[in-house]
Amino acid sequence: MDPAALSAALLSVIAPLAEARREGSSAGLTAADLPLERPKNRDHGDWASNAALKLSKVVGANPREFAGEIAARLESVDGIASVEVAGPGFINIRLDAAAAGALAKTIVEQGAAFGTNESRADEVINLEFVSANPTGPIHLGGTRWAALGDALARILSSQGAQVTREYYFNDHGAQIDRFARSLVAAHQGDPTPEDGYGGAYIGDIAKRVAAAYDGDIDALDAAAKQEAFRELGVNFMFDEIKQSLHEFGVDFDVYFHENDLHNSGAVERAVTRLRDLGHIFEADGATWLRSTEFGDDKDRVIIKSDGQPAYISGDLAYYLDKRERGFNRCIIMLGADHHGYVQRLMAMCAAFGDEPNVNLQVLIGQMVNLVRDGQPMRMSKRAGTVVTLEDLVEIVGVDAARYALTRSSADSNLDIDLDVLQKRTNDNPVFYVQYAHARTHNVARNAADSGVDRSEFAPELLDHETESALLGALQEYPRIVAYAAEVREPHRVARYLEELAGLYHRWYDNCRVIPQGDAPVEPVHRTRLWLNDATGQVLRNGLTLLGVSAPERM
Repeated sequence: MDPAALSAALLSVIAPLAEARREGSSAGLTAADLPLERPKNRDHGDWASNAALKLSKVVGANPREFAGEIAARLESVDGIASVEVAGPGFINIRLDAAAAGALAKTIVEQGAAFGTNESRADEVINLEFVSANPTGPIHLGGTRWAALGDALARILSSQGAQVTREYYFNDHGAQIDRFARSLVAAHQGDPTPEDGYGGAYIGDIAKRVAAAYDGDIDALDAAAKQEAFRELGVNFMFDEIKQSLHEFGVDFDVYFHENDLHNSGAVERAVTRLRDLGHIFEADGATWLRSTEFGDDKDRVIIKSDGQPAYISGDLAYYLDKRERGFNRCIIMLGADHHGYVQRLMAMCAAFGDEPNVNLQVLIGQMVNLVRDGQPMRMSKRAGTVVTLEDLVEIVGVDAARYALTRSSADSNLDIDLDVLQKRTNDNPVFYVQYAHARTHNVARNAADSGVDRSEFAPELLDHETESALLGALQEYPRIVAYAAEVREPHRVARYLEELAGLYHRWYDNCRVIPQGDAPVEPVHRTRLWLNDATGQVLRNGLTLLGVSAPERM
């Protein structure tokens, strides 16, 4: 019996009881209004409901008394072993072994589809993440967004959403000019400009530009030379960024060039739209957005008095462009230094007539620090100034890097202990989870060698306390993934997998899939093989959502 079936059973019991106390009190009540939770203490049962507390005022009853009535009726439902009332009116439900154990077969039969659904099929999502300027390798903050963004895209897609991964490519502006000047200086053997970029990669890119230029690049005047280094250097740098991300398991559907906004008239279209909506005014020779009407702390200049677009104009144009491309959910993942920018983005969203935090969501990520030998790691071999994606992958590998970056909430600072991630012990969380998955395959291989197959399934035999706990956790997987999609938090999947791995290891230590010695193969062994394989499937499904491999041998 899964949570949906149990909620339906709860509804079938509650509706007539509610009507008996107050006519019409069950009108409009659905199973979705009766959510279930896992008790923190498994001694309290498999599921808990606060339905009696929630509905007591509606039906005009004492909550604990009403809970007692519900409990008495629930005990007669097939698949429910016992029901208890706790505290002021909580209902604790324990399933019988057969009802709980049936889940193992369901998971194996559904395979990779277990935990997926179409609940978010109406969401057409533009997920913009990383979007690092092509002025150097991806730093740790961008690497965190690469791992989290890709995991979030996978999670949302598993719930039916149509997700487009987008990279906003800033190919003009002051930072690009500084990058070009740095390349020219490296080519000429001059010191790095005071505001420029250092590191070995600058010299590497400069050499590639000089070799690729069609003609004698040194024959150009200063302005033309800088432009040549800018155009070719940006392309080379961005090719490197894309390759690094690809090797990290992250690819994008769209690379949107900032220049396209300015060249396509998108800014003018955005201003016209806002003017038509009545949110534009002129003052001091400039064009303004009346953003204070939508919660911003001040009105914003869109077009400056010299006729040049202000910074926010690009945001206005880009957001409108996304909406015109058919996206009804625009999610932007930004670094900690953009925290103060969220308010004006939400005001912009509202000015277009959209709903902030629905049509537009902004996720802020905090800093990442690498620790080695107890000390912060600050220098990159290649970049010189910051530690990069390549540095992290070189040290711990793609799987460990991605898992470590996704297992913590994005809005918390993250310290990654490189020494721990290189261990093949339970201290290393990715090893712990991957080893659990590999162990399920090892058990299955040994079972096959011993003549244990899945020709029988007797779920009532899964009655050991470790089996109850393991089944309870497996039952939770669809809810965990759905909630991770709802709140945009991939780390919930990672933490769940660690809990599941722990419960599997404890089960492995207590329950045998293979008979001892010359003992015959019995139905319990074959049934436990189903549970073993179901656990492996859920671990595999969860790791896939995080973009982490699920090895069969370790």
